Amino acid sequence: MYAIIKTGGKQYQVSAGDRLMVEKLEGNIGDSIELSEVLLVADGDAVTVGKPVVEGAKVVATITDQGKHRKIKVFKKKRRKGYRLMKGHRQPYTALKIADVSK
Repeated sequence: MYAIIKTGGKQYQVSAGDRLMVEKLEGNIGDSIELSEVLLVADGDAVTVGKPVVEGAKVVATITDQGKHRKIKVFKKKRRKGYRLMKGHRQPYTALKIADVSK
C-alpha cells in the first residue's frame, strides 16, 4: 500500500517504513504527526484518487530529525565594475519516518 501526499508545496510517494526529508514542519524529535493532505491511495489493484484529496485518508509519521541542508552559495558579479556579492542559504528540513498509511 502506498500514498501520494502533499506537504511544503511538493508531492511525495510514501509507504509504511519509508524515510523522507520534507520542508520544515513544526514539532520536536519523536513527535508523531498526521499528514491529512493525501492525493492518492493505492492498495494493490484498488486505486483511490482524490478530488483534490482522498476523504478520510491519512498518513501517520514520526519526526526523526530537524535540521538544515548543506549551504548553497549564491555569487553575483559584474565585470569591470568592482561589484561582487557572496550570499549563502541553508534550507531547514524535517526528516520523517512513515509509520502507517490508511484509507
